[in-house]
Amino acid sequence: MRYFQICLCIGLGIGLGLIWTGNVAQSSNMQIEHYVRYEFEGQKHYGLLSGQIISRLEEGIFPLSKTTEDTVALDDVLLLPPSEPEKVFAVGMNFVSHMSSRADAPPPLFLKLPSSLIGHRKDVFVPDDATNVHFEGELVIVIGKEAKNVSEENARDYIFGLTIGNDLTERSWQSRDLQWMRAKASDGFGPVGPAVVTGLDWNNLLLTTRLNGKIVQQETTAHMIHKPEKVISYLSQYFTLKPGDMIFMGTPGRTSAVVSGDEISVEIDGIGILSNKIKWP
Repeated sequence: MRYFQICLCIGLGIGLGLIWTGNVAQSSNMQIEHYVRYEFEGQKHYGLLSGQIISRLEEGIFPLSKTTEDTVALDDVLLLPPSEPEKVFAVGMNFVSHMSSRADAPPPLFLKLPSSLIGHRKDVFVPDDATNVHFEGELVIVIGKEAKNVSEENARDYIFGLTIGNDLTERSWQSRDLQWMRAKASDGFGPVGPAVVTGLDWNNLLLTTRLNGKIVQQETTAHMIHKPEKVISYLSQYFTLKPGDMIFMGTPGRTSAVVSGDEISVEIDGIGILSNKIKWP
């Protein structure tokens, strides 16, 4: 395993600045790059992020297109969810510290709706009858090419990159409803971003969730019960995975209820920080 020291600078003029330096496990020989999807002057684009500057891509990232000479400052754009998935899957009970499932069984899975996704620094407007909304900081896998009936051994070839997610969950609805549709997939219950990053070892990254600046979750993805390769292979037996599809990989540790005005920040080494504020009507 080779280790690279990188400095990731992700900041927004609306209030968040991050300078991160650390040892990041690299996956294979892929180059570590940060790609963002953003809105600028009413137009939506994909771009390559380098420090505080975004270089617009000619097209998108599926397949990966060339960069142009058109650049813009990170502070001047609105960051969007880093892909536009057709499907959003999520793994439950994937850390012993949160709630464990059997390692020799299929991964426990549920669906989130693409319409639940919002970007970095976007406020989460909670339905007025929600009373017990919890944070769940998670690693998110972004699929890079169509996958059907793939083996675990070949599954990594279908991963484009990684991003960060917050699987917001209304616990009272989760236990009351027939399915977790309201609890997991209401509008805004899927913050993702800020970038999708290539070249990282998804099985060896530190995840840290902060609530109003206080650490409330911290664990390495090495402790995931069901690894991304297993999850992708399993899903592909039943669903055709498409470029841009996302898989939330489960949350570690304990979660707790949030109130209006709370800020949840989820950090994963090498990717950055995803931050969103909670708002009740």
